[in-house]
Amino acid sequence: MELHPGEEAVFKGHPSWRGVLAFYVKGTLGALAIAVILYFVDSTTTAVLAFLVIFGITVLVGFVMRMFTVYTITTERLSIRTGILSKHVQQASIDRVQNVNTSQGPIDRILQVGKVDFDTAGTDDSSFTFDGVADPDEIVAAIDHAKREHARDLREQGL
Repeated sequence: MELHPGEEAVFKGHPSWRGVLAFYVKGTLGALAIAVILYFVDSTTTAVLAFLVIFGITVLVGFVMRMFTVYTITTERLSIRTGILSKHVQQASIDRVQNVNTSQGPIDRILQVGKVDFDTAGTDDSSFTFDGVADPDEIVAAIDHAKREHARDLREQGL
């Protein structure tokens, strides 16, 4: 994301590796289930090979999902960018952010990750979510800082 003149990045990051851990666990269990079936139907070699291939694909896809999701908070905008070959960018002006909510389930608390949901005004796509972030409180502090900086800039410009 290119910054506008005078715009400053307050936060830029990716989902935590712990945030995609559930994906890794599901993929590993799926690989194990297929390997067990193949063990009884075919051979040990086929089962081990299938497990390794599915496990490898799971790790690669999880890594790619994590690295190609970028969350950005600036003094003017909130942005979520996803994708490799095709790109999806979701943005909102910082002054449209009305509520910031965090949530952590029991497993999220154990893994020390969470979800930060931003409710925005005046758009059809009224919700932004930073999912699987390592420190949800840091995101809340960053949005608070960005909103204060934006308000200060508007006062200085006389708007």
